[in-house]
Amino acid sequence: MTEQSRNARIRGTGSRRKPPTKGRRAAIVAAWGAAVLVVVGGSGLGYTYLKLNGNLKGVDINTRLGADRPENVDDGSMDILVLGSDSRSGDNGAYGKDEGGARSDTAMVVHVYEGHRKASVVSIPRDTLVDRPKCTDEGGGTVPGDDRAMFNTAYEVGGPACAVKTVESMSGIRMDHYIEVDFSGFKKLIDKLGGVDVTTTVPIKDAKSHLDLAPGTHTLDGEQSLGLVRTRKSVGDGSDLGRIQLQQAFIKAFIAQVRDVGVLSSPQKLLGLADTATKAITPDSELDSVDELLGFARGLGKIGAEDVDMVTMPVEYDPADPNRVVPLQAEADQVWKALRADRPIPASATEDAATGKAEGVVR
Repeated sequence: MTEQSRNARIRGTGSRRKPPTKGRRAAIVAAWGAAVLVVVGGSGLGYTYLKLNGNLKGVDINTRLGADRPENVDDGSMDILVLGSDSRSGDNGAYGKDEGGARSDTAMVVHVYEGHRKASVVSIPRDTLVDRPKCTDEGGGTVPGDDRAMFNTAYEVGGPACAVKTVESMSGIRMDHYIEVDFSGFKKLIDKLGGVDVTTTVPIKDAKSHLDLAPGTHTLDGEQSLGLVRTRKSVGDGSDLGRIQLQQAFIKAFIAQVRDVGVLSSPQKLLGLADTATKAITPDSELDSVDELLGFARGLGKIGAEDVDMVTMPVEYDPADPNRVVPLQAEADQVWKALRADRPIPASATEDAATGKAEGVVR
C-alpha cells in the first residue's frame, strides 16, 4: 500500500487532519489511547503485521450516530475522545465485582490543533451531571435521554457511541476518533514500557487503589501506575477532581517516558509495545488497522509533553449533592468555543472552577 492510498483510507467521515509528512517520530498525546502510536514501526512486517491487525477490534461510531452530529469542519484540526473503561470483566475482575456493565472511568477530549504541533486535553469528570441525549445502543436499540444523569452512565447504557454523542452534545464538537483502553491493558502497556518515572510531593496511601508511595521519585510499574490514576480518597479533597489531577500529571510523565526509552532504535521493544498496545485498545473503525494507525501516528509525531495543555472541564460541586459536580456553563462554553475555533483555551475559563485540591501532588 502506498503512502497516498494509506492517507486516503484514513480520511473517512469525521477526519480533519492534513496528510502527514514522512519521518515523524512516534509520540503520545494522551494517556492510554494515544499509546497505540508506537505501532508506527509495525507495518509491512509480514506475520507481525497480520498479528497486530488481528489484535484490533474497532467500533463503527459513525454508522451508529448517523447524521445527527456537529458539523464536520475541515480546518486541519482533530478531536479524539479517549475513554478508560472501568469494566470488571475478564482480567479486570481483580478491581471489583463484575456486575455485567461498565462505565467510563476516565474521559478526555484531545484536541490537536491545525499543524499538529500542539494539543489541548480536556478531562470530563465522571461524576458530572449532564443532560444525556437519546442514543442508539450497541444492539441497535434506542436508549432514552435523561436529565441530570452522571456523565459516565452514557457508556454504561449505550456503549461507545452514546459516550461520543454525549460529549458532542455537551461540546458542539464532532469527535473524529474514539479510543478506549481497559485496566488490564493499561497495566501491561506500562510494564512493557519499563515503568514510568514520577515524583510525589506527599505520601499517597490508598487502600482501594492498593497504592502506597512515600514522597520522592519512583519508577511505577503497571500495577502502581493503575493505582495512581485510580487513587481518589487519599489525595486533595477526596473527589474525582483530585484524581483527574493525578491522571493529568501521570500523562505528562508517560509522554516524556515514551520519548526517552528509544523505542524506534529497538525493533524488538517497538514490536512488543505495539503488540501490547493493540491488544489494550478498542478504537473506532477508522483506526482498526495498522495502516490506519500508522497514518494517525504520523499526524501526531511532533507533539511532546511540553506541547500539551491539560485542563479539566470547569465544574462546581452540585448544591443538591456534594458527591456530584455540575458544569460551570459559561466557563465550560468558553472551553468548547475555543476548541471549536481551533484556539488555545483561555486561562479565565478555569480560574473559578472546582479543582479537587490535588495539584502538585505528582510531578
